[in-house]
Amino acid sequence: MQWERLFDDLEGQLASEWEAERAALAAESERLRISRLDLRSRLRLLCGAEALVTVDLIRGRREPVRLAALGADWIGAASSPAEGTRAARSMLVIPLSALRGLGIDHGLLLSSLEEQAEQQPNLRERMTLGFLLRDLARRRLPVRVQTVEGEDLHGTIDRAGADHLDLALHDAGSARLASAVQGFRIIPFEAIACVRTAAGADQPL
Repeated sequence: MQWERLFDDLEGQLASEWEAERAALAAESERLRISRLDLRSRLRLLCGAEALVTVDLIRGRREPVRLAALGADWIGAASSPAEGTRAARSMLVIPLSALRGLGIDHGLLLSSLEEQAEQQPNLRERMTLGFLLRDLARRRLPVRVQTVEGEDLHGTIDRAGADHLDLALHDAGSARLASAVQGFRIIPFEAIACVRTAAGADQPL
């Protein structure tokens, strides 16, 4: 009986050591996987879940939004009006270069770490900021362009090149009529913090 108890005890110790080793290897493997995780992968999951987050932009601007789409160099989101208001949602296009952080709850933060199956980028993820802005120009949608310097510009995008756009300036809510245009601006994409479409407009995303 003593030998049986001894072997039972040894087997228990060995099983415990093996379990601890397996747990250590799994933890190290997970740390290695996360060390290779890039921001796009996490944004892809968050956009797919239409996550409610607060985006931090240049110059301390913060916007509560529902993430909707991930492009080649931008994210698309729907604004989240303050609770209790009837404000219509507008669509925001945010260059990834202007993104300074995401305010997010702990559950969503952890879910964005989940392992994803290998997959090719879908068509939307290949769309560049210029491609999307050219679509806004084609639709003649009034927009509000917020720049990294803190300017708020209202107008309509006349055209978008490879790295810049032409904006016809006019009052918010008015159509782009020759009589309404107050001036024109050429804006480099790198100077854009956010492009917001008019609430209720035919949205591109």
